Amino acid sequence: MGQTLVEKLLSEKMGRPVSAGETVVVDVDFAALHDGSGPLLVRLMNERGYQDDPVFDSDRILFANEFGPVPTREVANEHALTRRYACSHNCHWEEGGTGHVHAHVYEDYLKCGSVCIVGDSHTTVHGAFGAFATGCGSTDMVAVTRYGKTWIKVPETFRINVNGALPQGVYAKDIMLKLAGIIQSDQAIYKALEFRGDTIHALDMAGRLTITSMGVDVGAKAAIMETDEHTREFLKKFGREQDYREIRGDEEANYERVIDIDAAALEPMVAKPHYVHNVDLAKNCADQKVDMVFIGSCTNGRTEDLHVAADILRGKKVAKGLRLLVIPNSAAVYKECMQDGTLLALAEAGAMIEAPNCGPCMGVHQGIPADNEVVVATQNRNFKGRMGNPTASIYLSSPATAAATALRGFITDPREVM
Repeated sequence: MGQTLVEKLLSEKMGRPVSAGETVVVDVDFAALHDGSGPLLVRLMNERGYQDDPVFDSDRILFANEFGPVPTREVANEHALTRRYACSHNCHWEEGGTGHVHAHVYEDYLKCGSVCIVGDSHTTVHGAFGAFATGCGSTDMVAVTRYGKTWIKVPETFRINVNGALPQGVYAKDIMLKLAGIIQSDQAIYKALEFRGDTIHALDMAGRLTITSMGVDVGAKAAIMETDEHTREFLKKFGREQDYREIRGDEEANYERVIDIDAAALEPMVAKPHYVHNVDLAKNCADQKVDMVFIGSCTNGRTEDLHVAADILRGKKVAKGLRLLVIPNSAAVYKECMQDGTLLALAEAGAMIEAPNCGPCMGVHQGIPADNEVVVATQNRNFKGRMGNPTASIYLSSPATAAATALRGFITDPREVM
């Protein structure tokens, strides 16, 4: 019997075979925190008397202020607290407005096949590079930061086979929303999702990152994929081809569950309020008027996502009375889309462009909806209050569906405007 991808990676780290259900303590290859988990970690370090102790390896720890340019005095002080700790311990540091913590990790530091632990739930995103990547709370991050180790109960694995050519107007986000509708939000708790199939191999890294970023949103501990030339080319783009490594799975592993998705049969989808698994076809929601559209987040704020939106909106105007907010997810994306005219096309269509940050996804920065407003967002979560207002209703979609909706003012199947 072969091993799942997660079992193979953790066996390599332990130097012996491990299997699902076993609890192991592993060395961490890279760790990161943001301006939510970072201040909590610093206070815990102070409480335990570790504030002056060295970290396990300053070159493998990143602190990033991803929530954006400082919106309040209180947040400014939280940033200052984390900045002092990171700089005094010679850790990598990224200021607010430069992008999501995860974008910094996979653009600048992550190596294929590594163990990556971040103080953020969407750490599953890094599984697109064949890494075992998961988030943990600030208490566990104390051990990670100080000693470079963490404990993991090796998860059971769901194998998700996705095969077939994606139809026009259908994207990686639609694959993940389809999966959410199948496994809901409670069937994959503490499981690993292993994505395989010719559709996955055909996806660029932007599409793969969209899928793995949402692993946690259906309850998974990790989401992971094999690596290939798409992976190598992405790393090469950022001058890190040497960090590529081929990661391959076994065909006859012990999977707890196998799910098959026919990509050719998919249509543009949305997740209706207030759960990710409350999915429907976009065309079935065409009578829903929308107040705001947000295109961005760690799930759908990459260059390819903004290109899709710009292709739909170029030369047109957003619907009267609708607000369109666009936020690239990293400085690299921001600059690339500035240079190729994407941001100009979106701005001319009526979009407001922000510096790279989380924006309203976390409900702590610019773009928070008013009472009872309806939002279509390319982010990953739509529970009540997610965007800072518990009376707002959030629909999740792909960038194409979001852009088409911005054009019409009602939830719109993007195939109608492409």
